Parts: sequence; C-alpha cells; structure tokens
Amino acid sequence: MKEKLSSLSDLAHAFGRDTNNTISTAKSKDQSLVYSTDTGRIKHVKIKQSITPTDGFARIRRETKGRKGKGVVTISGLGLDTKTLKELAKKLKKTCGSGGTVVGEIIEIQGDKREIIKEALEKEGFKVKITGG
Repeated sequence: MKEKLSSLSDLAHAFGRDTNNTISTAKSKDQSLVYSTDTGRIKHVKIKQSITPTDGFARIRRETKGRKGKGVVTISGLGLDTKTLKELAKKLKKTCGSGGTVVGEIIEIQGDKREIIKEALEKEGFKVKITGG
C-alpha cells in the first residue's frame, strides 16, 4: 500500500468493503433500536405463541428436584393459552391457599395438594391423571 489513507472509510474501501451497506444492514437487524431518523416509526414483530396439543388429560405430579427438598405440584397437559392458564392458576392457588406460578405451559402450586387440585380441575371439566409417586 503506497497510498495514504486519511479516514476509516478510505481504509474500508481499500479492503473492498463498503461502509454504508454494513451500517444499514446492522440497523435493520437490531430489534432493540430506540431512536433513528432514517427508518421512521418502528414496528416490532409480534411472535405468535403456539399451544401444545393435548391428549385430553391434565397430569398432576409432585416434584421436589431442584427445589431444596420443598414439594411442588406441577400440572401439565392442559392445552390452554397463556392468559387462560394464568387465570386457572390463580383459581387453584386460592383453592389450595398456597402460592404458585406458571412456567411455560406448566402450572406449579406449592405444597402437596394433589387431591384438592384434582377435585378443582374436575369441577372445571378436565380429565385428570395423577402421575408419579
């Protein structure tokens, strides 16, 4: 290289790269862009959540693994969307008088309340199987 390069863009052109194209592709891939003057209004792509199909049975299972010995009852196989699943979890927590959460498509209720949960789910119209020990 015998030419003097006065800027980074000159250096990029010397190696055969166009700096304008790399900047515009980087901007289009960035989903967390806060402000930009060249793209206008930014619309985020909404991801449509799919519901796992069910075989018709809600499975109730007691787990202690990874919870420092504390028992949790997990309910899976309901085949409900996220909003309905959270409403059902709220009803079950009130019925059992304990805490709980929704993780993915599984409802977790604290404590060993399998029989109470089974009765409550049967009142809601679900077929229930108690699995595990």
